[in-house]
Amino acid sequence: MWIIVAYDVSTDTKSGRRRLRRVAQACKNYGQRVQKSVFECQVDEMKYEALRKKLLEEINKEEDNLRLYRLTEPRDEHVEEYGMARTIFFDEPLII
Repeated sequence: MWIIVAYDVSTDTKSGRRRLRRVAQACKNYGQRVQKSVFECQVDEMKYEALRKKLLEEINKEEDNLRLYRLTEPRDEHVEEYGMARTIFFDEPLII
């Protein structure tokens, strides 16, 4: 399944800046950054639950915001992309 992870972590304190780095790193382990605080991830149900659990452990529910969206399949029929950044599909051949 394809999911979107969007977050807003308060960086007013040193601990907030550490949380932001840990949240971003957790997302990088499961997907690719498409905007500064937005990741697209292709995961199965088990990986989704692991990512969700990790992110909920990292954020401060009193200061931060986390959103997880499941995209309707097939993704290509429901997502429009404009501008420079393009999604890389790692399960397809990469032409260099």
